[in-house]
Amino acid sequence: MDHSDNLKRGEKGAWLSIFAYIFLATVKLIVGYAGNSDALRADGLNNSTDVIASIAVLVGLKISRKPPDENHHYGHFRAETIASLFAAFIMMFVGIQVIFDTIQKVIEGGGLKPDLITGWTALGAAIVMFLVYLYNVKLAKKIDSSSLYAAAQDNRSDALVSIGAFIGIIGAQFGLFWLDPLAGFVVGLIICKTAWGIFKDATHTLTDGFDEEKIKSIRSSVEMDPDVKAVNNIKGRVLGNQPFIDITILVDSQLNVKESHDITVRIEQHLYEEHNIKNAHIHIEPFH
Repeated sequence: MDHSDNLKRGEKGAWLSIFAYIFLATVKLIVGYAGNSDALRADGLNNSTDVIASIAVLVGLKISRKPPDENHHYGHFRAETIASLFAAFIMMFVGIQVIFDTIQKVIEGGGLKPDLITGWTALGAAIVMFLVYLYNVKLAKKIDSSSLYAAAQDNRSDALVSIGAFIGIIGAQFGLFWLDPLAGFVVGLIICKTAWGIFKDATHTLTDGFDEEKIKSIRSSVEMDPDVKAVNNIKGRVLGNQPFIDITILVDSQLNVKESHDITVRIEQHLYEEHNIKNAHIHIEPFH
């Protein structure tokens, strides 16, 4: 199964997130308004914005599946990374909003006692989102999809937000109104930390960053080939989750074209089997 087929499988996870968010946002807003819970209403609005992020991931996965064309010779794999970046922005916005909302509640003071049904709704939503997270994170790792992994982290953050709302609502039943802002503040920090990690990875990929340790490992593998006198240069970049490697090797200057070509074929096969690298450009120069 190639990367395009994997991306198509990843769309199932994006659709699952979209339907889950639409359903939970509707339930939370209705119950939140009926049960007089600010926390649950805010959680419902949070899920409404997550629908946009999930749609962005779905679009990114679909665009990434498009084959190379005259304007995109390397394909459209980076659309998936851009979708991850967009999801990170949405998560960071929500995280900061949660933090400011909790600070505002502390400043304003007071609080209302919501109906207990709002607490159970928040807990049920947390369980649903955690199950969606488990499905998406497992699928993301299986198909090696960065955008679906970002969506999975968003799913987990939303489960934590719902747990925070549940704690605040239960605390309000006993007059502990400070539990709501405290839980919200901690959850907001967790969301921002998760968003920053996704943003950092996405920007590293988009600026052609590559794991230095992996480069060293690839260099060592190539240098073990008996016909490679030296590795003159090696560079790597990632499109979507597909690594592209450029290597310049030095070989015996007396070899003919076919013999040199056979060396490159052997190295390409080794890189695929040992490092799962399907795209390698190997340039040969004479060793003096």
